[in-house]
Amino acid sequence: MASGAAAAARRLLLLRHRRRHLVPNHHFSSSSAGEELDGGRVKIFDRDLKCRHRDRAAWAMRETDPLVDAVADNLLDRLEDCRKAFPSAFCLGGSAGAVRRSLRGRGGIEKLTMMDMSVDMVNKWRELESATDDGPEMHFIVGDEEYLPIKENSQDLIMSCLGLHWINDLPGAMIQCRLALKPDGLFLAAILGGETLKELRIACTIAQMEREGGISPRMSPLAQVRDAGNLLSRAGFALPGVDVDRYTVKYNSALELVEHLRAMAETNALFQRSPILKRDTALATAAIYQSMFGLEDGTIPATFQVIYMTGWKEHSSQQKPKRRGSATVSFGDIRKQFGSNQD
Repeated sequence: MASGAAAAARRLLLLRHRRRHLVPNHHFSSSSAGEELDGGRVKIFDRDLKCRHRDRAAWAMRETDPLVDAVADNLLDRLEDCRKAFPSAFCLGGSAGAVRRSLRGRGGIEKLTMMDMSVDMVNKWRELESATDDGPEMHFIVGDEEYLPIKENSQDLIMSCLGLHWINDLPGAMIQCRLALKPDGLFLAAILGGETLKELRIACTIAQMEREGGISPRMSPLAQVRDAGNLLSRAGFALPGVDVDRYTVKYNSALELVEHLRAMAETNALFQRSPILKRDTALATAAIYQSMFGLEDGTIPATFQVIYMTGWKEHSSQQKPKRRGSATVSFGDIRKQFGSNQD
């Protein structure tokens, strides 16, 4: 009887030992080191941290930046393709300063409101505007793109240049933009795409694997081109349009690239991030970057993929697709008349 009880005890200990090896040793936390929930929605980005990044960028930003100026200029080029004017315009965060520099009377804008979540950034814009005599009537407000302080049907044009890719609820923010537009109002946005900084991503991943034996999130997840069209449709915009530009910027070193990203407020703001980057890992990243992607002149290239999105608030004057089944000519007839010979 005693031997049977001892055997049962040994089997129980063995079973517990096996379970400890089968169940993964994962730790879950609701602290800022992981993702947070807000009303049932997952929050990927730490908006408070991003606000501090914007505060820092207000003092580190350059008077002119060839990259952001080129993106803003290309974004505003789309206004020249429109036959109508946009008297009232609203510009959301990001590189709104570059939009103001590149405006140059395009779009027939008479009143421009610029908004940012950073008080320091708004004050910086206000100081720069005080030294300018020309241009539209200017207004500046502090606000968050996730909770837009705009009345419905109040704006002819809403723009965002390199800011919306840091939004936790991007579809929700775009729906708010559509609601704030007047009928036949225009939404223009430029966001960074998934191929942005692909060289840095590769170098950082290899360095972490070599130095730390694993990887941790160091860079923000970014939208793909196919996602942009889905976002516009999901937000309810009419006549959606998406196109892509790719910019390659040369830097003397990886350190110079990081300094530029800080000046643009484009550094990591993920909730699920490692708070410390080890010195060995940082130096290894720079060395790998130079060895894998370095150019003959000693510089390193960095790729920035920019996705441009265009959408209109619905209006009766806009083009609409024909009713299904209303065609009067079949594809078979077209093929017989214009089809090429298969000989």
